[in-house]
Amino acid sequence: MICSVKQSVITPTINGSDTIFRRKNPSTIQRSLILPSLNGSKSSNPVLSMSKPLHVSRVESFALSKPQKRSLITCKAYEADRSEPIEAPEVKSEAAKKVKIGIYFATWWALNVVFNIYNKKVLNAFPYPWLTSTLSLACGSLMMLISWATRIAEAPKTDFEFWKTLFPVAVAHTIGHVAATVSMSKVAVSFTHIIKSGEPAFSVLVSRFLLGEAFPSSVYLSLVPIIGGCALAAVTELNFNMNYELDWLSVPGFMGAMISNLAFVFRNIFSKKGMKGKSVSGMNYYACLSMLSLLILTPFAIAVEGPQMWAAGWQTALSEIGPHFVWWIAAQSVFYHLYNQVSYMSLDEISPLTFSVGNTMKRISVIVSSIIIFHTPVQPVNALGAAIAVLGTFLYSQVPIIFISFCEDNVFNLFLGKAVIAPDLANFMTHVMYDERTSMSTAGDLQIRVAVCQ
Repeated sequence: MICSVKQSVITPTINGSDTIFRRKNPSTIQRSLILPSLNGSKSSNPVLSMSKPLHVSRVESFALSKPQKRSLITCKAYEADRSEPIEAPEVKSEAAKKVKIGIYFATWWALNVVFNIYNKKVLNAFPYPWLTSTLSLACGSLMMLISWATRIAEAPKTDFEFWKTLFPVAVAHTIGHVAATVSMSKVAVSFTHIIKSGEPAFSVLVSRFLLGEAFPSSVYLSLVPIIGGCALAAVTELNFNMNYELDWLSVPGFMGAMISNLAFVFRNIFSKKGMKGKSVSGMNYYACLSMLSLLILTPFAIAVEGPQMWAAGWQTALSEIGPHFVWWIAAQSVFYHLYNQVSYMSLDEISPLTFSVGNTMKRISVIVSSIIIFHTPVQPVNALGAAIAVLGTFLYSQVPIIFISFCEDNVFNLFLGKAVIAPDLANFMTHVMYDERTSMSTAGDLQIRVAVCQ
């Protein structure tokens, strides 16, 4: 049977924690629902029986009705065997969204691989990581200023308070960016990214011992393969001579990657504490971050390396490489900004958890491609350490799935007056939300969910 319900109702809509009642027109509420069939009755109110199935819609069609009006229910014959399934519009939109996310991920990974290749080529020919880092930020800032001036992209509406809260984030971002570039100038790209895959371990440890946040035991267990894999890879990469003395040329590369991890952790913490409620898109947020980081980095780059060293190194690189070196510099700078911009834009479409998984897969693509292109010698122990570290990062990113789905159940149970989520799980979810360059719009969304769960 087909059951059509026509009723003047007032439906509740939930916005944040408030409930708003809106009146709907009777013509808008006509849906097919799966309910038992109706038995004719002399009673003034309709009575439901279990004789035949009805084809009805979703639960959302039922709502609070006005007391002075009655429901008008009509039944029509329906032949189930001849019916055709109705494809909901949400299915097509969901498929389109998945395709869009796939394009984001593919573009993000490809741009990151290209950047790392050109970055390493530039650093091999021109070993001045401070200037290279400055050029990357300058190119991205110039691109965004042109986009805003030509109205290709809408300029963000910011105030002094925005830049004030962005400043500590930019300081941490600058340190992390320079440290990673220094690391790549000293060691192989693959080794730098293996060490950088240990960033979740730094994130949890800093949050636990400096901020006093508590996490489930499964989070700490997921750190074991991350730390173990990074340590195994580091031992095989840090070279020793015949007298078992450490080759100090490889130490700056290792320390640079470690400092980069720590700096990016503090960048995420500052973003979490200072950027709540800021309505800036992911693309514009990263553009503002690049501009402020450029202002911070430029005087330090001049002090550490200086124009004289740059001029001498530039002439040497041009004589050895030729005009292609200029193209390498331009490509490295452009692709650095593009891959970061796409990663921030993707956060407007996906959850931080999905972003974390994508970031893990990105590191795999960079490690493999750099080994192939630069013919990096890989020992079996080194490969094993890399695999364990990347696997541990993936496991760390998968831990929140259990608790987020558990939280969603508790949100439903909360309305029924049942159990709520434990505070330490809520703290863990808040930590994961802001991890891995979480955009403000996504972070704000998920923060509401944590507040509801608490």
